[in-house]
Amino acid sequence: MAIEAAEVATPRLSLADTDINWDRLDKTRFHVIGAILFTVQSALIHPTAVVKTRMQVAGSGFSQLNGLSVFRHIIRANGIPGIFRGFSTSAIGSLPGRVLALTSLEVSKDMTLKYTQGLNMPEATRIGIANGVAGMVSNLLSCAYFVPLDVVIQRLMVQGLPGTRSFKGPVDVVRKVRKAEGFRGMYRGFGLTAITQTPASALWWGAYGAAQHFIWRGLGYRDDLEKKPSHVEMVAVQATAGTLAGACSSLITTPIDTVKTRLQVIDDYGVGRPSVMKTAKALLKEDGWRGFYRGFGPRFLNMSIYGTTMIVTYELIKRLSVKQA
Repeated sequence: MAIEAAEVATPRLSLADTDINWDRLDKTRFHVIGAILFTVQSALIHPTAVVKTRMQVAGSGFSQLNGLSVFRHIIRANGIPGIFRGFSTSAIGSLPGRVLALTSLEVSKDMTLKYTQGLNMPEATRIGIANGVAGMVSNLLSCAYFVPLDVVIQRLMVQGLPGTRSFKGPVDVVRKVRKAEGFRGMYRGFGLTAITQTPASALWWGAYGAAQHFIWRGLGYRDDLEKKPSHVEMVAVQATAGTLAGACSSLITTPIDTVKTRLQVIDDYGVGRPSVMKTAKALLKEDGWRGFYRGFGPRFLNMSIYGTTMIVTYELIKRLSVKQA
C-alpha cells in the first residue's frame, strides 16, 4: 500500500514532456510565467555578476583578489544593496528582451526540427543542430536589445571605481553616455558581443540538447517505450545537461567577456575612442594572458548556476504552459 501511494504521489511523465515544442505552448501563459520565474532566477545569480564585473575593471583594486574577497569587501562597504546594484534596472529592462529571446528561440528550433526531419543523421545530432541554430538566432536578435541594457547595468555596478563615473540611476547613465559619445556609446561592445556570444550561445544550446538526448538514452528511455521518467528524474537530467553546457561556455567565453566589460564601463580610456584591440592590448600589458581570465571563478560559478537554474526554470515554464486539451 505504501509503495502504491508513493507511485501515485510522484506521477510519471511521457518522454515527450522533456522537449515541448512551440506548437504545444499557450503563448500568453508561457511569457507571463516566464517573466515571473526568470526574474526570481536572475535575483539569485545577480551578486555573482556584480563581483565578476568589478574584478574585470582596471584599477578597481579588485582585479588581484579572489571572488569571495571581493564579495566580502562589497558587503562591508555597501551592505546587501551593494551586491544587487543594477538589479532593478536589469529585472524591469529584461522583460521585453526575454519575450523576444524566448519566442525566437522556440520558433527557430521548431522550424529547424521540421526542416531536418527525414535527413540521414543521428537523432542526437539533429536535436543538437536544432538547439544550436535556435541559440544562435535568439542571441543575434536579442543582442540589439540587451547590449544597451548591459551598458547601463554594468555602469551602475561599477560606478565610483577608478576610471568610471557616478550616476543617479539608469536614466542618468543613458543621458551621460549619449551626451559624451552619442547613440553609438550605448552599443559599446555590440560587435564583440554579437560575433563571439552568438557562437557561444549556439554551443550552449547545442550541447544542452545533445547532452539531454544522450543522458535519456543512456538511462534506457525511448520515445516508443512505456518506461516514463518521474518529475525528479526529469529535473535531475535537465539540470545535469544545463550544468555541463554552462561550464563549457564559461571556459570559452570568459576572455571575450573580460574585454567586453572593460570596453563597456571605462570612461577614462586616454587618447582616441576605445576599441577591442586597445582594450585587449592594455589587458595583456597589465597582467599577461591570465588577465583575460579575471573574474573566471565568479563567471564559472555564474554560468554553471545560470545553466542549471535557467534550464530547469525554462523547462518548468514550458511544462506549466502546455495547452490544455
